[in-house]
Amino acid sequence: MGTLHRVNHIFGSDCRTFILAMDHGINFSVLPAMKHPGKIIRECALAGADAFLSSPGLFGRFTADFLGKGVIMRADGGVSQLSDRANPSPMQLVVTPEQALIAGADAIITMSFPGSRFESEVLSNASQLIQEAHTWGLPVVAEALPRGFEKAEDARTPANIMFACRQAAEMGADIIKTEYTGDMDSMKELTDSVFAPVVILGGGKKVPERQLLQEIRDALDAGAAGIAMGRNIWGHENPAKYTAAIAKLIHEDASVDVALRELG
Repeated sequence: MGTLHRVNHIFGSDCRTFILAMDHGINFSVLPAMKHPGKIIRECALAGADAFLSSPGLFGRFTADFLGKGVIMRADGGVSQLSDRANPSPMQLVVTPEQALIAGADAIITMSFPGSRFESEVLSNASQLIQEAHTWGLPVVAEALPRGFEKAEDARTPANIMFACRQAAEMGADIIKTEYTGDMDSMKELTDSVFAPVVILGGGKKVPERQLLQEIRDALDAGAAGIAMGRNIWGHENPAKYTAAIAKLIHEDASVDVALRELG
């Protein structure tokens, strides 16, 4: 019962969600774009974001700025962009479900990287975290990416993305965050085959506004439950307007052209 109640704090009554990812700073540099995170969080909460991915420190310091919106706390970390690229280390679980609940989070998020060199550790951690979280009534978002961030020709094929998402659902994840498969047909096959709501991520590259909005529109039309994106939004010159435009796509089924007019 507690798990469903907290999931409903992340999704709207239309069973869709706009999750703004603000958790990058636990591993990567977010400056100068996120120099004043409280301002971005508050403005985007007012503009239409339903929930936020957050690091523990961000949530603890800027709690009031989330304006009561859903908060999903990043549970894994322990590595950074300054690590030795030639000898990488797997992310570690650094937040327990109990700690996340005490902090006031509605859910936690963890990585799920089948096919990566660290898959045994990462998938075992994810499975155990999901089971422990559910004993506390805490939902879990699994960031399901085949081979993680390791380069390989088949790392982002639609079939492998679908496998990663279905596996995460089989492990018990309540929400799946993954990459858009690249076309509506394969995305529809994915959402039909995964028995948990799927939200698409934005990736690390700067994407033109129309391209990103069209990708979101296509994903929604193919059955996605929303988005969990960050850098393209909070790195925009006007994050609040971009949030409002994307919220129209998600909750009003607006066209890309309508969203672009909202963006101005």
